[in-house]
Amino acid sequence: MKRSHPQSSSSGGSYGPPKSKLRYDPNGDAFREDESTKNIAKKVADHYSARTNQTLEEREASPIIHLKKLNNWIKSVLIQLYAKRGDSVLDLACGKGGDLIKWDKAHIGYYVGIDIAEGSIEDCRTRYNGDADHHQRRKKFSFPARLMSGDCFEVRLDRALADDAPFDLCSCQFAMHYSWSTEARARRALANVSSLLRPGGIFIGTMPDANVIVKKLRAADGLIFGNSVYWIHFDDEFSEKKFKSSSPFGIKYKFHLEDAVDCPEWVVPFPVFKALAEEYDLELVFVKNSHAFVHEYMKKPEFVDLMKRLGALGDGNQDQTTLSPDEWEVAYLYLAYVLRKRGQPEQVKGNARRNKGKMHLEKDDITYISS
Repeated sequence: MKRSHPQSSSSGGSYGPPKSKLRYDPNGDAFREDESTKNIAKKVADHYSARTNQTLEEREASPIIHLKKLNNWIKSVLIQLYAKRGDSVLDLACGKGGDLIKWDKAHIGYYVGIDIAEGSIEDCRTRYNGDADHHQRRKKFSFPARLMSGDCFEVRLDRALADDAPFDLCSCQFAMHYSWSTEARARRALANVSSLLRPGGIFIGTMPDANVIVKKLRAADGLIFGNSVYWIHFDDEFSEKKFKSSSPFGIKYKFHLEDAVDCPEWVVPFPVFKALAEEYDLELVFVKNSHAFVHEYMKKPEFVDLMKRLGALGDGNQDQTTLSPDEWEVAYLYLAYVLRKRGQPEQVKGNARRNKGKMHLEKDDITYISS
């Protein structure tokens, strides 16, 4: 794997905190969306619902299989660094439950997964129960779970999860940028995280690196750039390739990634994300472009071994296959971040209100939430 790409600090740019102040109202619904935004969110949900669970053979045949394994390694490292035994975990945009095994290996105590795509939540339920054809190696998870279907960037989750909160850790993997279509959605997303985390609780996530995307756009001849496995296309309204610091929301582009994604996404200027998170008592612990993340944590033997087991860099023995240069370039488009909820954690951590979680989930156990 080549490692000569320049690093992204993910902190540059001319963006500052958003000018408007749509404050979170704990007693009401302060953030409202228009129908066009909801329709786009539904299209994104339909896209992910339509994607079927793959067999192991199908997965290994993917043109981006090593990128997928690298992403799994990054998420596994984040979970190993911050998840503690017995933790209560909230997984926003949990998808089909691809991280369930990671949480199980962290010995968490309770899991709540939420996703806008009803089809994905049903697949997550099947995976949790150990009934999926591709998931025969693990029949039983060690933690009780609860699954919900709804738009966690629109709906107030503190009401729906009043008996489950507070959570020790919140995760949102490769999804937070879907909240950035409007300031209202971005604020709802961060308000949900903050209201459900305990003081001292941790928020881990991954999302596109706006610095890299804008840099690549400006280096391109037109409004489209990419390689053999991905392309990004900006609309004509961004033909000057300039973005106003006063309008950091709703900067849309079309993203296509072979065997993975084909839907609209939004640029998330990280300084704005950081400033907005601070308004909701979420302080930045670190942010690293995926390339920098790999460089740093591949210096630790336990994570080198994990990389070998997952296979992103081969098995370290006979199989020396690794990410293609094009897959490595896609990895450069993303960053990992960690935030911490302000406040002193309680002396005795734990959540006794986990009776809603079950060790086997029926279809009727899925909770559907809407605004």
